[in-house]
Amino acid sequence: QVQLVESGGGLVQAGGSLRLSCAASGSILRINAMGWYRQAPGKQRELVATITSGGITNYADSVKGRFTISSDNAKNTVFLQMNSLKPADTAVYYCYCNAVKSANYYTGNYWGQGTQVTVSS
Repeated sequence: QVQLVESGGGLVQAGGSLRLSCAASGSILRINAMGWYRQAPGKQRELVATITSGGITNYADSVKGRFTISSDNAKNTVFLQMNSLKPADTAVYYCYCNAVKSANYYTGNYWGQGTQVTVSS
């Protein structure tokens, strides 16, 4: 199995910053990409940012210039630095990982349990 453990969510005022972390563990042969999605109440889950094992990043237009995704491949960990936060960023943030399992070489998508980010106005 592949487990993702997130940390770093919380309550912050508009204009503030938060840093999310997510560590993947388990029977992992290789991670192809990691990233973050978010889901606000009453809305569909949406992409925030992703990063490949080669360092290629992709961001939602709504967070470009404010959020930065990075990773530590040796530790199977991904980070999301969120600056200039807005109330519209309030959501549950889910860590995502596309990985190859070492037991059977199966490639799949895995998700963390989510961490709440609340931005007050």
